[in-house]
Amino acid sequence: MKMTEGDVQMLALAGESESIEFKRSTGQLPRAGETLCGFLNGKGGHVVFGVAPDGQMVGQSVSDATMQDVAQMIRRFEPPASVDIERVRLGSGQEVLVLRVSISGGETYDGRPYQRIGTTTSVMPQQTYQRLLLDRAHARQRWENLPSSFEIEDLDSGEIARTREGAIAAGRLDPLMSGADEDFLERVGLRANGRILNAAVVVFGRRFLPDYPQCQLRLARFRGRNKTEFKDQRQVTGHALQLMSEAMEFLSRHLPIAGRVEPGVFERVDEPLFPPIALREALVNAFCHRDYAQVGGAVSIGIYDDRLEVWSDGTLPFGLSPDDLKRDHLSRPRNPLIAEVFYRRGLVERWGRGTQRLVELCVRAGHPEPEFLESGGAVCVRFLPSGYIAPHRAAHDLTQRQRKLLQALASKEARSFSQLRAEVAPETPERTLRDDLSHLKRLSLIDSKGMGRGAVWFLREPNEAE
Repeated sequence: MKMTEGDVQMLALAGESESIEFKRSTGQLPRAGETLCGFLNGKGGHVVFGVAPDGQMVGQSVSDATMQDVAQMIRRFEPPASVDIERVRLGSGQEVLVLRVSISGGETYDGRPYQRIGTTTSVMPQQTYQRLLLDRAHARQRWENLPSSFEIEDLDSGEIARTREGAIAAGRLDPLMSGADEDFLERVGLRANGRILNAAVVVFGRRFLPDYPQCQLRLARFRGRNKTEFKDQRQVTGHALQLMSEAMEFLSRHLPIAGRVEPGVFERVDEPLFPPIALREALVNAFCHRDYAQVGGAVSIGIYDDRLEVWSDGTLPFGLSPDDLKRDHLSRPRNPLIAEVFYRRGLVERWGRGTQRLVELCVRAGHPEPEFLESGGAVCVRFLPSGYIAPHRAAHDLTQRQRKLLQALASKEARSFSQLRAEVAPETPERTLRDDLSHLKRLSLIDSKGMGRGAVWFLREPNEAE
């Protein structure tokens, strides 16, 4: 819609801001070009010629030569920028020239990048400019939005149907939309120009080798606190939604159960050690933010005696640091098409709060805050338990009874033999239980003080038992 004098008056009354700047005349074109560059690299905005910095509408004469000068100024943007130009005639006979730009990113004017902060335009730091260039390239061409060699028949039609139904149930898809797989894939951006995109293979593919080896999940339950020995390990290839299910099943099978007593309820209530929703948040982030361009990459889960780690290949995108994940930050998934499917499926509520919610859930359950790490080109979420977890192995495999002894000793500073026997194994012969305690002491997991019936047993500190 063409601007009127009233529209210009509204801009003048609003005053200069992060997206509006006034110039008395086009004699200030070079500075205007710098400001427009700042708008292009920021949130977009208007430069208005014929309005004084105090908002007074003074107007100016606009000739063909004036418009040629403006065109010459616009040609100094690199890459070429789209600039809307409007001439608004005032009642005085003079004109106001309004130049408007939208967000572009990675722009320079006369070879230099500019930024707009408040009402000030300045040269953009080189590091910020480099990040804008990466963001610009990411928005246009990413691994996930490249066409694949797959056809619609190569995708899991049943999973597509379940996702469509889940999206409708969650209110995230029009229920009147066609049930055809092609229509759904077009709607969520997984099919373009009749071609299936890489993102569609990641979330709905049925075959992956040899073309997509990175669609892999690595699962391990280690004995102890390092990677020396496995108790269980698996490698699974599949689409991301299938891998999510496999991961949650593995976690439920291998994570310890934390018991608690509800007020007014006689039976103990058993729950997974870590909140399942927090684990799901960590996995969703891993599948949506990992770098799928790394052919040998994967999402990896490691369960140790004293922690749980979820790793995903690829560094944090867009200049984020591990510390940023615990505070408010912009939601910018590395793979927005893949993330959109997880959102439609109802596996995430709102982007940008997942890592903070993960922290809140663990703290609410009585655990320390999870740790976020970036190391060796990969990102990790480390879950730590609030209390002692008896190991399955310490030089030797431990029996269930021996682990119960360790867990009992973790609940009090020191316990007598009779107390331990009554709590852990009242039916076990005394000699057998004493052998268990001696074995645990030789492994430096526990210690004792005192002699005979006056002796008490206690748990050694983890760093002492290593």
